[in-house]
Parts: sequence; structure tokens; C-alpha cells
Amino acid sequence: MLQDIKIRKLIEDKLKNAAVASQTIKRSMNKVLVEVRVARPGVVIGKGGGGIETLEKELKELVNVPVQVKVFEVKRPEIEAKLVAEAVAAQCARRIAPKAAASRAIEQAMDTGAIKGIMITVGGRIRGAEIARVLKFEKGTVPKHTLRANIDYAFTEASVPGAGKHGIKVWINKGEKADYEIDAN
Repeated sequence: MLQDIKIRKLIEDKLKNAAVASQTIKRSMNKVLVEVRVARPGVVIGKGGGGIETLEKELKELVNVPVQVKVFEVKRPEIEAKLVAEAVAAQCARRIAPKAAASRAIEQAMDTGAIKGIMITVGGRIRGAEIARVLKFEKGTVPKHTLRANIDYAFTEASVPGAGKHGIKVWINKGEKADYEIDAN
């Protein structure tokens, strides 16, 4: 729905500093429930819950029905693909070398011990070169041709001064899905 897209955009804009990992919008007949997973919930809630109240008011004006916002904390932001991609993009925008930014993100993710593998690609005019290219950084295993693996994927863009836009893609292998069954027939 168009309203859902507007809600997601407003939340992304307002909560940029809170590191939004995901948003879920649930609708009932006369109410909208928005569940937001963030790395820094204190930024969303604000002093005395004031931040969340203003967000609910702005969302209510947007959709013309009562809106309730629930905030959940992401325990390990270094293994959420969207947050890793945004961190690498922010570093690229600050003119840090993509190789250094991606390598640091990979090491942080693998040090948690909670994932099987991670792959990051950075594409664009790296360091302002005339011809665009793609740099690929990988550690562990990231299968791309199986449905059993629980792969978290995210894409984002970074506006780099003097080098245009860089596209950052992140794949994180979180192991096999628990509910997968092999059909014997």
C-alpha cells in the first residue's frame, strides 16, 4: 500500500540516528501497529517517552487513524545485514577506503561467532576512478544457490564526494533454517 511506503519512509527519516533494522506494519479495522527493531532504542524513545509520542502523532497525521509504535532492541547489530550495509555506506561517504570499511565490518561480524559467513560487495567509482568496478570481500561460507540457508541480505547506496554513488550489498549466512525438512518422496 502507498500508506505503508509513506510510513516506512517517515520512520527511516526520523529514526536515522537510531539505526533501524526492520519495520513491521500491522493493520486492524481502526488502528495501525508499527513494530520497529532498532540498535539504539533510547534514541527513539527520547526523554520520558517524548520521542515516541511525537512519532506516533506524526504517523497519525499521515494515515488518519490511531497509530501505536512498539520499539524492540536489536541485540547484535553487527550481524544485521541492513545495519552492516549502512555502516559501510556511512564510512564510504566519509571518504574511508571501502576495503578498510568492509574488512572492519566483516571482522566485527565474524567475531560474534553467531554467523557462518559474510560477503560484502562495494561497486562504483572506487576512490574516484574513471571506470567503475566492484570490490568483493568474503569470509566464511555464503551459499547463494540453496533454500536451506538463512541468508540476510541488504542493499544501500552511499554518496561519496568526488566519486558519485557506491552501491553496497551485504549477505550474511546465519546457518540453516530450523523448519526445513527434506521430503523423502
